[in-house]
Amino acid sequence: MLPLPDNLAQRLQTTLWLGIGLALVWLLYLLAPVLTPFLLAGIFAYIGNPLVDRLQRLGLPRILGAVIALLLLLAIMAGLVLILAPLLVEEASVLVARLPDGVAMANDQLSPWLAEHFDIHLAFDREAMKKMLNDNWGSVQALGSNVLASLKIGGVALVGLLINLFLVPVVMFYLLLDWHTMLARLDHGVPRAWHAKVRTMAGDVDSVLSQFLRGQVLVMLLLAAYYSLALTIAGLPSALAIGLLTGLLIFVPYLGYATGFALALLVAALQFQGLTPIVGVLIVFGIGQVLEGFVLTPFLVGNRIGLHPLAVIFALMAFGQLFGFFGILMALPTSAALLVGLREVRRLYLASALYLGRHEPPQP
Repeated sequence: MLPLPDNLAQRLQTTLWLGIGLALVWLLYLLAPVLTPFLLAGIFAYIGNPLVDRLQRLGLPRILGAVIALLLLLAIMAGLVLILAPLLVEEASVLVARLPDGVAMANDQLSPWLAEHFDIHLAFDREAMKKMLNDNWGSVQALGSNVLASLKIGGVALVGLLINLFLVPVVMFYLLLDWHTMLARLDHGVPRAWHAKVRTMAGDVDSVLSQFLRGQVLVMLLLAAYYSLALTIAGLPSALAIGLLTGLLIFVPYLGYATGFALALLVAALQFQGLTPIVGVLIVFGIGQVLEGFVLTPFLVGNRIGLHPLAVIFALMAFGQLFGFFGILMALPTSAALLVGLREVRRLYLASALYLGRHEPPQP
């Protein structure tokens, strides 16, 4: 049997690998609900691996370092829940109690102003609003009983959620324990002809991800501290809860800032103390946006990712569609890693005969 020409063999090999890649993407799409806890655990393990390595260099067994990193993560999560949950529940009660008065103020002040300047006539029924809130708040308070009563209907979904919550720390522990072993196996499985290029690209991906993830954690902590302190100085009730929530949600672009800003404005408006609290919130979040966009993010994260704002929005929507809420959390770090591969593909395309418009010289 005659051997294939080199260029034809190379094209067949490229087509084969492209087909395998597309098949893997399709498989990832089909297994998206199953892969979500594994991907989330992988991100946590990637962040915690340097701590485990450092503890191992200090003489601790790696299994003990993995346990310490896992317990530290669980302690942080539990602490955030214990801090945020009571404060948010308390603030929700205050909002429900004050909202009817806010409706009355809107009828007395906002509606006449809108009618005078824009010929817009609005009127809110205070008693109907109060009745609706009281009825719904009673339903919220009875949420536990309703959940217990509906376990027969939603038992499968609840079990699935509990399994995922339990699976994340278990997968994270095993990833931390065998991190370097798994990387060595992956490295050994790369074809030798591609080994140098793959290692270079893997190093670029690691550089981008480490700069993004670890830098973003620092940005989140600093912004949470800033918003909590600044909103406290501005005299906003539940400033700690709103500040922590805003800072931690900054990891999700646009959503974190918009959620915290809207919540702070609502709380400020329901204080019924004029425009002073509202102006304070505007100043705090304006300075916070400048601080994040021009100081913290460029200094701690840098411009290595290079994603256009439209690409960020598309990544959030696409990963959210595939993986749900966890997909939104993973959208930017995953996109940053994929960007390294796309840059390499673009480089190869610009150097190809297809782009340059010439054919390779015939082989002698």
